[in-house]
Amino acid sequence: MRALAKNTLFLSLGIAPALAFAQASDLQLRLERCAVLGDASARLACYDGLANVATPDRKAEPARTQPAAPPPEPKVPAKVAALTTIAPEDSVSRMVQEWELDRAAKRGVFNFRPHKDTYLLLANYSTSSNDAPFQEFTPAGIKSKHVELTYQISFKMKLIEQLMSTPVDLWFGYTQNSFWQAYNRAASSPFRETNYQPEMMLTTPLNLNLGPLETRYLTLGLNHQSNGQTSTLSRSWNRIYAEVGAEKGKFGVSFRLWKRLDNARSDNDNIDITDYLGHGDLTATYRFDGNELSVMARRNFGKKHGALRVGWSFPVAANLKGYVQGFSGYGQSLIDYNYSQKSVGAGFLVDF
Repeated sequence: MRALAKNTLFLSLGIAPALAFAQASDLQLRLERCAVLGDASARLACYDGLANVATPDRKAEPARTQPAAPPPEPKVPAKVAALTTIAPEDSVSRMVQEWELDRAAKRGVFNFRPHKDTYLLLANYSTSSNDAPFQEFTPAGIKSKHVELTYQISFKMKLIEQLMSTPVDLWFGYTQNSFWQAYNRAASSPFRETNYQPEMMLTTPLNLNLGPLETRYLTLGLNHQSNGQTSTLSRSWNRIYAEVGAEKGKFGVSFRLWKRLDNARSDNDNIDITDYLGHGDLTATYRFDGNELSVMARRNFGKKHGALRVGWSFPVAANLKGYVQGFSGYGQSLIDYNYSQKSVGAGFLVDF
């Protein structure tokens, strides 16, 4: 019996390190799989899943402290709950992660999250330059160069989670887009145009089946956009809008409809802006192997004015991606809302 116990002890001592090594190797393999995911939201969800798996089981240990009770679920009618509860899926939903649409994706309030694309185009070439608005402010003979540096910064922050015990979240968003004549030394490299766009958004999960697509969210927003200028260079407008987002696997699409609020002002510097920018836009994306293709389209069918923007981002290092953008039509910036041009630029995009 002693010999048997002794052999069993030696066998267990030999197996335990082997099991520990196998578990560590498996965890390392899973971490490596998470690291190579090109989409930031997918990486975050992958690491969150590993954190739950890697946490040791402490059920056998005596409880030392009383665990905090989970926050109560919002009380909503059954029909509303069916429309606002998104069932868990095997694959990672980008929209669920970006808008924190389910309980597992919630990150609380006052945390910065990506909103629209944040990018830097080191060289953005335009086929033509809109110099007419600047003629009375610019010395004769100095014109804008066709190549400029363009960048956009965009983020959002949740202000209220589950507003009034409903599935609705209140968000604040901010986007800034600048067009910098960095290579125009003759004109002291001025910023040709900068657009500022703050907005408030009420967002709720939306669970509807649209055939090949599954709707994810509905947003009602109040949007202000201006270029911060005065006199004849001033451009601004205010809108309310509704946006619906849907996706299926690697494909996502969002559709916005807006209504301008300040169309009757007598001193409006861009009274006809909806003739060129229309009353809504459609944005579609497709992701594969860390790459993303995107298309934004808008059109005023009555005035036959519109715009098309295409983009391609591809992995470079960690969250930094290469980025190529093409644009054709009206309204690349507010100062150009009634000016048609074509441009192509290349640089970098940050995938948070």
